[in-house]
Amino acid sequence: MERVRVLVVDDSAFMRKMITDILNSDDRIKVIDTARNGKDGIEKIRRLKPDVVTMDITMPVLDGISALKKIMMTMPVPVIMLSSKSDYGTEHTINAIDNGAIDFIMKPSGEISLNIETIQEEIISKVIAAKDVGIPPVRSVKENSSPTSLCSYLPPTRKARDYSLIAIGTSTGGPKALQRIISDLPGDFQTPILIVQHMPPHFTKSLAERLNKLTSLQVKEAADGDVIKPRFVYIAPGDFHMVVEEIGTEYGLKLTKDPPVNNHRPSVDALFYSLANHENLNKTAVVLTGMGSDGASGIRQIKQVDKQAFIISESEESSVIYGMPKAAYETGLVDQVLPLHQVGHFLGKIT
Repeated sequence: MERVRVLVVDDSAFMRKMITDILNSDDRIKVIDTARNGKDGIEKIRRLKPDVVTMDITMPVLDGISALKKIMMTMPVPVIMLSSKSDYGTEHTINAIDNGAIDFIMKPSGEISLNIETIQEEIISKVIAAKDVGIPPVRSVKENSSPTSLCSYLPPTRKARDYSLIAIGTSTGGPKALQRIISDLPGDFQTPILIVQHMPPHFTKSLAERLNKLTSLQVKEAADGDVIKPRFVYIAPGDFHMVVEEIGTEYGLKLTKDPPVNNHRPSVDALFYSLANHENLNKTAVVLTGMGSDGASGIRQIKQVDKQAFIISESEESSVIYGMPKAAYETGLVDQVLPLHQVGHFLGKIT
């Protein structure tokens, strides 16, 4: 395996040194250079052609978001953003993903994180995964939104039940994928949607606010005790599992600090497990782009309890990372594999 050639872009000399040392500690990675701001980074990307770029958001001369836009328009390369958990950092991180960044890493203690070694494993794993990501041209989520060949897909016949729910799980590449799906849903869409996106605290709120601007549906970060309502989209908060429970004659959401599942909290499996417990629900589970296998075990449990539950996985061709959808597909229980641009339209037909 050839080493992943990385350019590190950060205005802090300390952070450049720390990130470089972390990456070079792994034999699969080689930091080929560093840059002190976005302008310097663009020049070095053009000259050195790295496999992956790590990019700070807040920098002088040219900030990370502005640099990212120029990179994606002229010389696309996988970019991982480094962000703080401030309101500025979280909002701009979601903006960065919208503009082509494939993933982000949260600095553990602000712009200058003296304890960045605590996330060494995350930095290394995300850089290695980024090498094989195909970078498509930056497009509006509305562009090419017409489904193709959906007439060939037969929606499942289901028993009459009072409630229907859609549960979506995703990780790397998820925010952009969710934007596409939410934008493609029909205007009269009624079925509640529950989303687990692997993200730390603070970032899920920014994601919900951004998605809410794209649709007539109500998109919100879930709160403990929320009653699930039609035309609402609920996103699990970072560091909380989100599970479904009965509240009288209705269904609601419970947030828990139970131990991580598959090293994740929130976990897709935790949500899917809770859905399996409710027999009188029409269930649709969707697994989108992401590293790892979160969601696969939950699919097995859902299908074991409810054979008419419908399972969708994203196709390899549209996945940023074909880890989670592949694991879902390999269960043998997926009813439909779809490219991203068809998922929202398909959900509109079957729910």
